[in-house]
Amino acid sequence: MGGRRPGMSFISINNIWQEYGDHVVLERINLQVKAGEFCSMVGASGCGKSTFLRLLLGQEKPTRGEITLDGKALATEPNRSRGVVFQRYSVFPHLNVLDNVAIGLELPASPLSGRLFGARKRAARQQARQMLDKVGLGNALDKYPAQLSGGMQQRLAIAQAFIMQPRVLLLDEPFGALDPGIRKDMHALLLQLWSETRMTVFMVTHDLTEGFNLGTRLLVFDKVRHDPQAPHAWGARITYDIPLNEARMAQLMTDSKDNVYALRRQQ
Repeated sequence: MGGRRPGMSFISINNIWQEYGDHVVLERINLQVKAGEFCSMVGASGCGKSTFLRLLLGQEKPTRGEITLDGKALATEPNRSRGVVFQRYSVFPHLNVLDNVAIGLELPASPLSGRLFGARKRAARQQARQMLDKVGLGNALDKYPAQLSGGMQQRLAIAQAFIMQPRVLLLDEPFGALDPGIRKDMHALLLQLWSETRMTVFMVTHDLTEGFNLGTRLLVFDKVRHDPQAPHAWGARITYDIPLNEARMAQLMTDSKDNVYALRRQQ
């Protein structure tokens, strides 16, 4: 993470407001996030959690306020510093599993043709195979998304995001459509990959237990001010910022090779 001083904020969110005409969605959002934190975000439907993710991704620009990443203003459009996984499986239906992941390495390296050749192509595909092995899809390289279960498709979407090595990972209810048993396996997988990469994560969830179990912080979004005559006049704020799993976060900041296994035991 370069020369960042210990304790220095990696992401700084200063007095963010987001408005659409006379509809205020978010107001007075202030947040300081250190590198490697896992921020779970909960709140009622429509209170701006997904809007907040879009601001972090760069899909939207805040009406007021500023977001900085490592001391620099956040880029006004998505780039590879930020990865995203949605609830709906965001994979390419016309590509097989291996190509779905390898394309993430090929496109940035060859933006005109979208393809690599020779040794560079072999290296990219080997890296994609290794990532797919990690997420449990090593035996499904030639399958297409339509041939995969929901859990396997979400593993593929996670592999797509992690292969890019983003500095920030944004998750919008990534496990909401999965049954409880598969969801628990996905939790263990996410914690494993997070511990290996130490990337900063923001995850929207409607499952409070999921938010508590995975995060190192729980951010609660809610509307504080209400006007029955003008229901859209006020936006949501972060009303609670609760530290979680502090032992997990401290362990992540060590260099122990046993972190992955310890994190999975805690989960």
